[in-house]
Amino acid sequence: MAKADKAAAIAELSDKFRTSGAAVLTEYRGLTVKQITDLRNSLRGNATFAVVKNTLTELAAKDAGVTAFDGQLVGPSAIAFVDGDPVEAAKGLRDFAKANPLLVIKGGVLDGKALTPEEITKLADLESREVLLAKLAGALQASLSQAVYLFAAPLSQTARVVDALRAKVEAEGPVADAAAPAAEADAAETPAEAPAAEATDVAEGGDES
Repeated sequence: MAKADKAAAIAELSDKFRTSGAAVLTEYRGLTVKQITDLRNSLRGNATFAVVKNTLTELAAKDAGVTAFDGQLVGPSAIAFVDGDPVEAAKGLRDFAKANPLLVIKGGVLDGKALTPEEITKLADLESREVLLAKLAGALQASLSQAVYLFAAPLSQTARVVDALRAKVEAEGPVADAAAPAAEADAAETPAEAPAAEATDVAEGGDES
């Protein structure tokens, strides 16, 4: 490979490392072209599966600041550069490796953190972003429905109380008619000798209450 071609390949790989949310290093020794094509199709939408040259990839990883693959770039290597859901990509690789044991998952990197093969398997066991969003939406909808019920219940109860009070007032007649005798009784019980000054103080105090 010409020097210019090597530089271009390194630059392209380096850019993939920088722009991908995750990357998984695999060894594909013994896989057929059809099997690799099937794997690429299964990862489509979440990752691109690229067969790489170890020396160039090592230089590209170093240029991008990726150290997760140090010492692992040996044998026929291919990397899944994840630009979609890392969980779905991990599921795709895990499931393919189960059906095709010749694919060996050697390690990965997610948001700059190195991942072991075991950690990639655990990542694959997680629920996908779509499932989590669906559950979150369901929880929010349930919470909103509960909130609507909690707000609506006191309002309906208040409306019933108001209607009951209105019916009671209409049945008993105007409040003023019932209040007049009570006011007269209070006036009769007030001592005639009460000082005028005290009456004035009470009137003034009533405005401040």
